[in-house]
Amino acid sequence: MENQLAKSTEERTFQYQDSLPSLPVPSLEESLKKYLESVKPFANEEEYKNTEAIVQKFQNGIGKKLQQKLLQRAKGKRNWLEEWWLNVAYLDVRIPSQLNVNFGGPASHIEHYWPPKEGTQLERGSISLWHNLNYWQLLRKEKLAVEKVGNIPLDMNQFRMLFSTCKIPGITRDSIINYFRTEREGHSPSHLAVLCRGRVFVFDVMHEGYLMTAPEIQRQLTYIQKKCHSEPDGPGVAALTTEERTRWAKAREYLISLNPENLTILEKIQSSLLVFCLDDDSPHATPEDYSQVSAKILHGDPTVRWGDKSYNLIAFSNGVFGSNGDHAPFDAMVLVKIFYYIDEKILENEGRWKGSEKVRDILVPEELVFTVDEKVLNDINQAKAQYFKQASDLQLVVYAFTSFGKKQTKKKQLHPDTFIQLALQLAYYRLHGRPGCCYETAMTRLFYHGRTETVRPCTVEAVNWCQSMQNPSTSRLEQQHMMLEAFAKHNKMMKDCSTGKGFDRHLLGLSLIAKEEGLPVPELFTDPLFSRSGGGGNFVLSTSLAGYLRVQGMVAPMVHNGYGFFYHIRDDRL
Repeated sequence: MENQLAKSTEERTFQYQDSLPSLPVPSLEESLKKYLESVKPFANEEEYKNTEAIVQKFQNGIGKKLQQKLLQRAKGKRNWLEEWWLNVAYLDVRIPSQLNVNFGGPASHIEHYWPPKEGTQLERGSISLWHNLNYWQLLRKEKLAVEKVGNIPLDMNQFRMLFSTCKIPGITRDSIINYFRTEREGHSPSHLAVLCRGRVFVFDVMHEGYLMTAPEIQRQLTYIQKKCHSEPDGPGVAALTTEERTRWAKAREYLISLNPENLTILEKIQSSLLVFCLDDDSPHATPEDYSQVSAKILHGDPTVRWGDKSYNLIAFSNGVFGSNGDHAPFDAMVLVKIFYYIDEKILENEGRWKGSEKVRDILVPEELVFTVDEKVLNDINQAKAQYFKQASDLQLVVYAFTSFGKKQTKKKQLHPDTFIQLALQLAYYRLHGRPGCCYETAMTRLFYHGRTETVRPCTVEAVNWCQSMQNPSTSRLEQQHMMLEAFAKHNKMMKDCSTGKGFDRHLLGLSLIAKEEGLPVPELFTDPLFSRSGGGGNFVLSTSLAGYLRVQGMVAPMVHNGYGFFYHIRDDRL
């Protein structure tokens, strides 16, 4: 009886999903006022007056009608944005997603028990996998703690998308398929896919009702690696996932038409818990410099990543780890959480396996062999060529700033995230001599299926401060006063955006209503200031805080001539 009581009082991971508030639609007047403020740094007086008139006209005219229709839509949906956002931000996008959309990051195990060391890939890999699989079981049993702000629960839906989830390419729009189920909901796939030297293997992680141990997993990985290292490389079908989306969709259709067995193989990869990537590279990595390993994670060997999987766990030959995943089904904090959990477990166990060494008699992994022909091999070579050409255009550095961290900024009563954002504005201003339109992620998980909202850190206040810092005749006291004004403005924006009072997603909703109604594109969205200030995904600075843990990650810049700036904040370093 006591046991039952304990069970029933324990919070379940997804138990609050039904009681979360719906995503609100902000007031039209408020959103337009905030939008006008945000374009000011990028306009001269005449341009600003012109935009002001366009906004006024929109507010009194078509905007009013579109707002009414948006409110109507919101009545019938708990999240009016969810489906739209998924399509517009991810599934309709045709550029190759592995390089442009996927996010990735290195594990911080190198900072304690797992420094780079040849010959450790499989042993460490099996321990890391074992912790990953325990996390999967926590999710299936709904024992993962509900995240909260104070006492208010946050939406946990994105955690359902971590395992057994894959994007499927379509001719005009991709789709997401999710095979994960909690224990209450029923059967969930329990096999892993392993990619090694252009070949694909799968094995079940459950044996006689129990999870395999790390030594058992290691035996499976050893079998795969020995086979791959003593036989010719496979065709590397995985490289097709790096292609432009419509091309990949057509190549996939052709692959299936060659042999229906190819579809069965694709479905096994799609439904696998995750893809474990045995990578032959040995990238350099130190606690102060993660540049090389991060580059390999973001654009390494395309034959050992399945670009459409929500979770590729990458094991390099020197025992360094990282992850790369499709951004469509979830935001980075899901990967941050699991990577932190694993890092803590490795620390706790001093980097070792402390369980049973006994290895049961388990079936060896099954190799999945695609039927390919000249056309497929040609498609693969073409995919690799465009991938490496695009990758060569990306410059990546990941350095630790070790002079101080959040302890120091908090001592001065300055918000550490805002501190970095304003430093970034100043850096851009000094480098380019002008304000840089900037996107920072705010999360909206206080609401049902909430994901993100845009904060625009390049405010009038931030620019005034940057100008004062460049002006030798401005006193330190004035500079400090202007800096504090910029801090206050940023903190308010972040609070507004997290509580459903942002304007970017609202404007997107209004433009999509117009599109659905077959109306001409309102002038608000064709005004040059709209895109110059970052609208329509044109932010020169694309930024995000990956949190206050030992986990970092990154994604390519939003625009070709832009910067991607992703950071995490610790007590003593940034």
